Amino acid sequence: MKSKRVLFAAALVGVFVAVPAVGGEVKAVLELFTSQGCSSCPPADKLMQSYATRADVLALSYPVDYWDYLGWKDTLASHDNSERQRDYAAARGDGEVYTPQMVVNGRVPLVGSNGSAIETAIAKSSGLEVPINLVSSPDATTVNIGAAADPKVARGTIWLVMYDSAVSVPIERGENSGKTITYSNVVRKLRPIAMWKGEAMSIDLPKSEMHQAKVARCAVLLQTESGDGLPGPIIGAAAISYGR
Repeated sequence: MKSKRVLFAAALVGVFVAVPAVGGEVKAVLELFTSQGCSSCPPADKLMQSYATRADVLALSYPVDYWDYLGWKDTLASHDNSERQRDYAAARGDGEVYTPQMVVNGRVPLVGSNGSAIETAIAKSSGLEVPINLVSSPDATTVNIGAAADPKVARGTIWLVMYDSAVSVPIERGENSGKTITYSNVVRKLRPIAMWKGEAMSIDLPKSEMHQAKVARCAVLLQTESGDGLPGPIIGAAAISYGR
Protein backbone atom coordinates (compact mmCIF):
# COMPACT_ATOMS: atom_id res chain seq x y z
CA MET A 1 0.00 0.00 0.00
CA LYS A 2 1.28 3.45 -0.87
CA SER A 3 0.91 6.52 1.29
CA LYS A 4 -0.15 9.79 -0.18
CA ARG A 5 2.59 11.38 1.80
CA VAL A 6 5.23 10.10 0.85
CA LEU A 7 13.05 3.38 23.88
CA PHE A 8 15.18 0.59 27.20
CA ALA A 9 13.34 -1.08 29.28
CA ALA A 10 11.49 -3.83 30.87
CA ALA A 11 8.76 -3.57 33.37
CA LEU A 12 9.17 -6.82 35.11
CA VAL A 13 8.11 -7.42 38.67
CA GLY A 14 10.77 -9.08 40.79
CA VAL A 15 14.39 -9.80 39.99
CA PHE A 16 15.82 -8.80 36.61
CA VAL A 17 17.96 -11.36 34.85
CA ALA A 18 19.52 -10.21 31.60
CA VAL A 19 19.91 -12.58 28.68
CA PRO A 20 20.98 -11.65 25.17
CA ALA A 21 18.17 -10.87 22.73
CA VAL A 22 20.51 -11.55 19.87
CA GLY A 23 23.59 -13.72 20.06
CA GLY A 24 26.88 -13.12 18.31
CA GLU A 25 27.64 -10.32 15.91
CA VAL A 26 24.75 -8.42 14.38
CA LYS A 27 25.33 -8.28 10.65
CA ALA A 28 22.19 -6.39 9.68
CA VAL A 29 19.40 -4.34 11.20
CA LEU A 30 15.99 -4.94 9.62
CA GLU A 31 13.34 -2.28 10.22
CA LEU A 32 9.85 -3.26 9.04
CA PHE A 33 7.22 -0.54 8.69
CA THR A 34 3.85 -2.26 8.93
CA SER A 35 0.20 -1.62 9.76
CA GLN A 36 -2.79 -3.57 11.02
CA GLY A 37 -4.82 -1.74 8.38
CA CYS A 38 -2.69 -2.95 5.46
CA SER A 39 -3.93 -6.02 3.59
CA SER A 40 -0.47 -6.59 2.09
CA CYS A 41 1.30 -6.67 5.47
CA PRO A 42 0.46 -10.08 7.04
CA PRO A 43 3.00 -12.00 4.89
CA ALA A 44 5.72 -9.53 5.94
CA ASP A 45 4.67 -9.78 9.60
CA LYS A 46 4.89 -13.57 9.39
CA LEU A 47 8.31 -13.37 7.75
CA MET A 48 9.48 -11.15 10.61
CA GLN A 49 8.81 -13.97 13.07
CA SER A 50 11.68 -15.94 11.53
CA TYR A 51 14.04 -12.97 11.46
CA ALA A 52 13.29 -12.18 15.12
CA THR A 53 14.92 -15.49 16.14
CA ARG A 54 18.09 -15.12 14.09
CA ALA A 55 21.43 -14.33 15.73
CA ASP A 56 22.92 -12.45 12.79
CA VAL A 57 20.19 -9.82 12.45
CA LEU A 58 18.31 -7.40 14.67
CA ALA A 59 14.75 -7.32 13.37
CA LEU A 60 12.40 -4.54 14.53
CA SER A 61 8.75 -3.89 13.65
CA TYR A 62 7.57 -0.27 13.47
CA PRO A 63 3.74 -0.09 13.31
CA VAL A 64 2.68 3.13 11.55
CA ASP A 65 -0.50 5.17 11.92
CA TYR A 66 -1.18 6.60 8.47
CA TRP A 67 -3.68 3.87 7.49
CA ASP A 68 -5.90 4.38 10.55
CA TYR A 69 -8.44 6.30 8.48
CA LEU A 70 -9.36 3.11 6.58
CA GLY A 71 -11.62 1.95 9.41
CA TRP A 72 -9.32 0.29 11.96
CA LYS A 73 -7.03 2.19 14.32
CA ASP A 74 -3.75 0.30 14.65
CA THR A 75 -3.46 -0.63 18.33
CA LEU A 76 0.36 -0.70 18.23
CA ALA A 77 1.02 2.26 15.95
CA SER A 78 3.11 5.29 16.84
CA HIS A 79 3.24 8.53 14.91
CA ASP A 80 6.98 8.61 15.69
CA ASN A 81 7.33 5.37 13.72
CA SER A 82 5.58 6.98 10.75
CA GLU A 83 7.90 9.96 10.97
CA ARG A 84 10.97 7.72 11.03
CA GLN A 85 9.82 6.08 7.83
CA ARG A 86 9.19 9.44 6.21
CA ASP A 87 12.62 10.67 7.34
CA TYR A 88 14.21 7.66 5.66
CA ALA A 89 12.37 8.47 2.43
CA ALA A 90 13.46 12.11 2.63
CA ALA A 91 17.07 11.08 3.27
CA ARG A 92 17.05 8.78 0.24
CA GLY A 93 15.27 11.37 -1.86
CA ASP A 94 12.82 8.88 -3.37
CA GLY A 95 9.72 9.82 -1.34
CA GLU A 96 8.75 6.13 -1.11
CA VAL A 97 6.60 5.53 1.99
CA TYR A 98 4.47 2.37 1.93
CA THR A 99 3.64 -0.75 3.87
CA PRO A 100 5.08 -3.28 4.21
CA GLN A 101 8.46 -1.63 3.74
CA MET A 102 11.74 -3.00 5.06
CA VAL A 103 14.82 -0.82 5.50
CA VAL A 104 18.09 -2.73 5.85
CA ASN A 105 20.92 -1.10 7.86
CA GLY A 106 19.26 2.28 7.39
CA ARG A 107 20.24 2.17 3.72
CA VAL A 108 18.30 -0.24 1.52
CA PRO A 109 14.50 -0.05 1.13
CA LEU A 110 12.69 -3.25 0.11
CA VAL A 111 9.20 -4.70 0.01
CA GLY A 112 8.88 -6.23 3.46
CA SER A 113 7.39 -9.50 2.25
CA ASN A 114 10.09 -10.15 -0.37
CA GLY A 115 12.18 -12.73 1.47
CA SER A 116 14.64 -13.34 -1.35
CA ALA A 117 15.42 -9.63 -1.72
CA ILE A 118 15.88 -9.29 2.04
CA GLU A 119 18.22 -12.29 2.13
CA THR A 120 20.22 -10.80 -0.72
CA ALA A 121 20.54 -7.49 1.14
CA ILE A 122 21.71 -9.30 4.29
CA ALA A 123 24.23 -11.34 2.30
CA LYS A 124 25.61 -8.20 0.68
CA SER A 125 26.01 -6.48 4.04
CA SER A 126 29.61 -6.40 5.14
CA GLY A 127 28.47 -6.13 8.74
CA LEU A 128 28.26 -3.23 11.15
CA GLU A 129 31.65 -1.62 11.56
CA VAL A 130 31.37 -0.28 15.13
CA PRO A 131 31.04 -2.89 17.90
CA ILE A 132 28.45 -2.37 20.63
CA ASN A 133 28.16 -4.42 23.81
CA LEU A 134 25.42 -4.29 26.46
CA VAL A 135 26.21 -5.42 30.02
CA SER A 136 23.62 -5.68 32.79
CA SER A 137 24.28 -4.95 36.47
CA PRO A 138 21.80 -4.77 39.36
CA ASP A 139 21.21 -1.04 38.94
CA ALA A 140 21.98 -0.25 35.32
CA THR A 141 22.78 -1.47 31.87
CA THR A 142 26.11 -0.33 30.49
CA VAL A 143 26.37 0.45 26.79
CA ASN A 144 29.93 0.04 25.48
CA ILE A 145 30.55 1.47 22.02
CA GLY A 146 33.78 0.99 20.10
CA ALA A 147 35.88 3.47 18.15
CA ALA A 148 35.39 4.28 14.49
CA ALA A 149 36.96 1.84 12.06
CA ASP A 150 36.90 4.51 9.36
CA PRO A 151 38.10 8.00 10.39
CA LYS A 152 35.72 9.45 7.83
CA VAL A 153 32.80 8.07 9.85
CA ALA A 154 33.31 9.82 13.16
CA ARG A 155 29.89 11.05 14.20
CA GLY A 156 26.55 9.44 14.91
CA THR A 157 23.47 9.34 17.10
CA ILE A 158 23.03 6.60 19.70
CA TRP A 159 19.39 5.47 19.76
CA LEU A 160 17.69 3.48 22.49
CA VAL A 161 14.95 1.19 21.15
CA MET A 162 12.39 -0.26 23.56
CA TYR A 163 10.39 -3.17 22.19
CA ASP A 164 8.18 -6.16 22.94
CA SER A 165 9.18 -9.58 21.65
CA ALA A 166 5.76 -10.60 20.30
CA VAL A 167 2.25 -9.16 20.36
CA SER A 168 -0.82 -10.90 18.91
CA VAL A 169 -3.68 -8.63 17.85
CA PRO A 170 -7.23 -9.65 16.83
CA ILE A 171 -8.32 -7.18 14.14
CA GLU A 172 -12.03 -6.43 14.07
CA ARG A 173 -12.41 -4.03 11.17
CA GLY A 174 -10.66 -2.81 8.06
CA GLU A 175 -8.77 -4.74 5.39
CA ASN A 176 -7.60 -7.45 7.82
CA SER A 177 -10.93 -7.86 9.61
CA GLY A 178 -11.29 -11.23 11.32
CA LYS A 179 -7.56 -12.00 11.38
CA THR A 180 -5.33 -12.35 14.44
CA ILE A 181 -1.81 -11.26 13.54
CA THR A 182 1.36 -11.69 15.59
CA TYR A 183 3.84 -8.85 15.42
CA SER A 184 7.49 -9.54 16.33
CA ASN A 185 9.90 -7.20 18.15
CA VAL A 186 7.37 -4.37 18.22
CA VAL A 187 8.99 -0.98 18.79
CA ARG A 188 7.22 0.89 21.59
CA LYS A 189 9.61 3.80 21.94
CA LEU A 190 12.71 5.11 20.20
CA ARG A 191 14.77 7.95 21.60
CA PRO A 192 18.27 9.42 21.16
CA ILE A 193 20.44 9.03 24.25
CA ALA A 194 23.82 10.49 23.21
CA MET A 195 26.09 11.54 20.40
CA TRP A 196 29.06 9.41 19.34
CA LYS A 197 32.14 11.22 18.04
CA GLY A 198 34.25 8.37 16.73
CA GLU A 199 35.89 7.40 20.03
CA ALA A 200 35.14 4.46 22.30
CA MET A 201 32.65 5.38 25.01
CA SER A 202 30.37 3.93 27.68
CA ILE A 203 26.94 4.99 28.90
CA ASP A 204 25.10 3.73 31.99
CA LEU A 205 21.32 3.49 31.64
CA PRO A 206 19.36 3.22 34.90
CA LYS A 207 16.99 0.30 35.29
CA SER A 208 14.34 2.66 36.66
CA GLU A 209 13.68 3.55 33.03
CA MET A 210 13.19 -0.11 32.25
CA HIS A 211 10.48 -0.37 34.88
CA GLN A 212 8.62 2.64 33.48
CA ALA A 213 8.72 1.52 29.84
CA LYS A 214 6.92 -1.80 30.45
CA VAL A 215 8.63 -3.80 27.72
CA ALA A 216 10.87 -6.84 27.88
CA ARG A 217 13.65 -5.95 25.47
CA CYS A 218 15.80 -3.11 24.27
CA ALA A 219 18.37 -2.42 21.59
CA VAL A 220 20.95 0.25 20.95
CA LEU A 221 21.54 1.55 17.43
CA LEU A 222 24.44 3.72 16.30
CA GLN A 223 23.28 5.65 13.27
CA THR A 224 24.93 8.32 11.18
CA GLU A 225 22.91 11.26 9.97
CA SER A 226 22.98 13.82 7.23
CA GLY A 227 23.69 17.49 7.73
CA ASP A 228 19.98 18.25 7.99
CA GLY A 229 19.45 15.66 10.73
CA LEU A 230 17.92 12.92 8.58
CA PRO A 231 18.83 9.29 9.38
CA GLY A 232 21.72 7.67 7.57
CA PRO A 233 23.37 4.23 7.63
CA ILE A 234 23.27 2.19 10.84
CA ILE A 235 26.87 1.32 11.74
CA GLY A 236 26.41 -0.47 15.06
CA ALA A 237 23.73 -2.39 16.93
CA ALA A 238 23.18 -4.65 19.91
CA ALA A 239 20.21 -5.91 21.91
CA ILE A 240 19.45 -7.38 25.32
CA SER A 241 16.46 -9.13 26.85
CA TYR A 242 15.31 -9.13 30.48
CA GLY A 243 13.67 -12.07 32.20
CA ARG A 244 12.82 -13.07 35.74
